Amino acid sequence: MSLRRLLEQQQSRLGALNRLLENEQAQLISGTIDGQQLENIAQKKSQLLSSLEDTESNRVRVQLRLGYAMGGDGARQAAMDVGCLDQWQATLELAADTARLNERNGRLARLRMTHNQQMLDYIHSIAEKSVYAPDGRTMTGQRRLNTSA
Repeated sequence: MSLRRLLEQQQSRLGALNRLLENEQAQLISGTIDGQQLENIAQKKSQLLSSLEDTESNRVRVQLRLGYAMGGDGARQAAMDVGCLDQWQATLELAADTARLNERNGRLARLRMTHNQQMLDYIHSIAEKSVYAPDGRTMTGQRRLNTSA
């Protein structure tokens, strides 16, 4: 497969991944999170990442087969010599966008988890001050002030 075609595949897959990450971000910042939707997004992301890894491996093989050095400099030179330097630059920019979106979503997920943990801690602290006894009866009589003293 040609270098140009591999770059087109990478761009297509990166674009699809970016759309998934934007959808994931919308889910993470919404008031109510749809767990099933996030799970579906995670599965699709995993599939796209696997496809991207395959495409990148193929691109590196083509680069080496054409006699270029391993790494970014070799990739840039190969793209320039084949006449697809613009595609290579666009692919790098898309990959950088993907990394930024992924990092942002990671921060949002951590923030959401921290918030959820704080809410659970708060609920547990309230539950410890429950108006119910361990046997399930209300403790309203026990909480009254003793005014006879």
